[in-house]
Amino acid sequence: MKKRSIAKVTLCCGAALAIVATTKAPVVTSATLCGEKGLAGISITLDKYCATEEETQVAGASEMPESNVVSQSAINETSQFDNIGISIANNYVNIRKKASEESKVIGKLYKGAAATILGTDGQWIKIESGSCTGYVSQDFLATGLRAEELADEYGKKVATVTATTLKVREKADTEATCLTMVPGGETYEVVKETGEWVKIKVQDEEIRGFVSKEYVDIDMEFEKAISIKEEKEKLRREAEERRAAEEAARAAEEAARAEEDARNAATSNSSTPSSSNSSSSSSNSGSSSSSKSSSSSKSSTSSQSPSSSSSSSSGSSDSGTVKGSGTGSEVASYALQFVGNPYVWGGSSLTGGADCSGFVMAVYAHFGVSLPHSSSSQASYGTSVSLSSAQPGDLVFYGNGGINHVGIYIGGGRIVHAKGRKYGITTDAVGYSSKRIVCVKRILK
Repeated sequence: MKKRSIAKVTLCCGAALAIVATTKAPVVTSATLCGEKGLAGISITLDKYCATEEETQVAGASEMPESNVVSQSAINETSQFDNIGISIANNYVNIRKKASEESKVIGKLYKGAAATILGTDGQWIKIESGSCTGYVSQDFLATGLRAEELADEYGKKVATVTATTLKVREKADTEATCLTMVPGGETYEVVKETGEWVKIKVQDEEIRGFVSKEYVDIDMEFEKAISIKEEKEKLRREAEERRAAEEAARAAEEAARAEEDARNAATSNSSTPSSSNSSSSSSNSGSSSSSKSSSSSKSSTSSQSPSSSSSSSSGSSDSGTVKGSGTGSEVASYALQFVGNPYVWGGSSLTGGADCSGFVMAVYAHFGVSLPHSSSSQASYGTSVSLSSAQPGDLVFYGNGGINHVGIYIGGGRIVHAKGRKYGITTDAVGYSSKRIVCVKRILK
């Protein structure tokens, strides 16, 4: 599925509806827009309220017609999603400029995406979502209780940290081990809620732990509409990224071949003098046998030295270049073979699924380098280099207040990494994230 924008619905609990005996049924207003800042789109506060006190004065229960009695069941049938619509189209529903099939299409509301309902016009519903304001057919939009039923299927709960910093604990207990600390303003996906605690995914899903509900705002995120202009730009950008990735892969392969040719040439040149000496000494009389033996011994020593060096790839150095059996360009080229494979939290399989550090660990293991399954621990390996001098195969570490993500530089200002569950193993510009680039480390030359 193509990546689309996200809208956020803030689930607020307003004052409880009171049941009163009136001469006029209480008026329930539609949900109201609030001024909260959305993560990446609309932010809607679902807050119902009754009519004013003057409209709900009791004139006398005996005088009130039975038809005007508001039952508990009738009130319960109202929904927090009365002014929210969720697309139930097979793929997407067109958003039109006017309430007509002949009107211009200005955007698309993909299945599961949400919109604010602004009004109706016959069989058409006027909506606002993302940068689009227009009309969709009511046949393709779930509203009210139906939308509420679909919320858990298409929405995603997120927790935004309201404290300056917040401890993430191993268990829902203030005495439990602190796994990490997260900064204020950051938003994380909710795994589950339990009492006064909420379990969240932290550090690109490498850590899951509990935080107190007292210090987070819990919201519901939905995908939002995309305009025709935005979709065209998105497709153009994706095509450019694919071309850049392909060019980076070709460059890495060419660099790897060039290095291999250079090594072969060096090996060939180093063996030539040995052969010459051997041939020369065989034409001499007397000590020819001794010369051959000496030359053979030197040739053997020379050919074994690189092999011995390559095989001693413990990869467990915390400073300096780690020894291994390949080059950085070969690492980058090898890593690119697994683009498109899935992301699995805690995984380290290049084909079955890996998280960011598991991906790096598995790629480098192929070259005889042993790295730990933790991005923060991996950052203590290799030699520090500047981002401007990064070469294919270098590791780029990210984080805000600590290291929590890692990718493999492939050249051309891009990395390959296990980005997350929605993206899998993919390539991105090195500055793709709002997270700070903490450091760049060279593991192999």
